[in-house]
Amino acid sequence: MRVVVTGAHGKVGRAAVNALAAAGHEVTGVDVTRPVFERREPGEPGYKQADLTDAGHAFAVVHGADAVVHAAAIPEPTSNPPQVVFQNNLMTTFNMIEAAVRLGVSRFVNISSETVPGFFFPERPFLPDYAPVDEEHPIRPQDPYALAKHFGEQLMDAAVRRSDIRCISLRPSWVQWEGNYERNLGPQVRDATELGAGLLSYIDVYDLADAIVLATESALPGHEVFYIASPDNAGGHDFAEAMRRRYGDQIELRPLSRPDASGISCAKAHRLLGWNPKRSWRDYLDDDGRARTS
Repeated sequence: MRVVVTGAHGKVGRAAVNALAAAGHEVTGVDVTRPVFERREPGEPGYKQADLTDAGHAFAVVHGADAVVHAAAIPEPTSNPPQVVFQNNLMTTFNMIEAAVRLGVSRFVNISSETVPGFFFPERPFLPDYAPVDEEHPIRPQDPYALAKHFGEQLMDAAVRRSDIRCISLRPSWVQWEGNYERNLGPQVRDATELGAGLLSYIDVYDLADAIVLATESALPGHEVFYIASPDNAGGHDFAEAMRRRYGDQIELRPLSRPDASGISCAKAHRLLGWNPKRSWRDYLDDDGRARTS
């Protein structure tokens, strides 16, 4: 297929471009950053610079595509003013899905977020109702990032009601790659009390890219939402023990697939997408949370 990937110069978009190209698709990356004005290497994916908050840019890059992977976004709410986060993330999603519907694109993969339920960046903190968290958990966002991602998923619902497009929203957990495992997950590997809002969950960017390929190629009808997280938790801790020690009985503990389970369940992605992650924090870190040297 001819696939457009937005946010192509970001952590997730770059991995998605490479994975889709490796799977045999004709890929065009899109981002707000400037292109490199040099000869393209044989087989190198194409690239277009665009500001997707502008509807004209969105229509221009979507034209001729069979599928869209929308990964472009400000990736969290704390480093930009709230209105900038909300306007950028919501309008880029609106413009891209609007262009996809109007131009007859058949498949749209929306990169949403694990933060959608709302307990990651709240002004009035609250805990999840239960763990591991799954797609049925209630949604109560407060911050502009989670709100925009939630509304993005609702835009997918509207798109399938008014057209024949098929949409999948992926909610990745905290995305890691070989350059940031030690910095981000090292403290959690060393100390199980460092649960974080994601309850020790994480996802390797290359496993996420595999899920993006499966979602792009999927024939699932309508709009489906999937959490994407590694099956194990950061540090391989006894999850039930860590939860009891930190939260007592404040969070309902539901059945676990394994003792070192993640705080996010991906059973739906395994069942409907056939997604099976291959990587773990142990590929990059030792038991002290330090980067492996070989």
